[in-house]
Amino acid sequence: MSLKQNSISYMRLSKELIKLQNEVIPGIKIEHPEDIFIWKAIIEGPEDTPYQNGKFPIILKFSDDYPVKPPSVQFLEKMFHPNIYRDGKVCVDILQNEWSPVLNIRTILLSLRSMLMDPNPNSPANRNAAILYTKNYTKYCETVKQTIK
Repeated sequence: MSLKQNSISYMRLSKELIKLQNEVIPGIKIEHPEDIFIWKAIIEGPEDTPYQNGKFPIILKFSDDYPVKPPSVQFLEKMFHPNIYRDGKVCVDILQNEWSPVLNIRTILLSLRSMLMDPNPNSPANRNAAILYTKNYTKYCETVKQTIK
């Protein structure tokens, strides 16, 4: 057993993976990771949103400091969303200043799906998407749908 496998991070991630494999999170599918510190998942676009019918792959990268520090989370395909940077990285409070070790991967995944349902244009990672979302929601929806085709 390596030192990494004895770490708190490794043990916590292993427990979370087992728990998530035994429960279904609607609209989210987690792939079994080859490396416990790098996870991939697919988030389905929520119904009644411009993201409906989309399937959005993400990657979560955990450091040896998890759960003290949050993972980095990135969408792997182009996204047009007020809270997603052009490189796919995510701007949500729980992954920055509101992170706490009591939060977990399930919380992160649910938060990401919720973010697709209810963007926060007041904390933009993509200013163009935020402006369009607030000024011309119809055009915003059209742009999202064009992006996910």
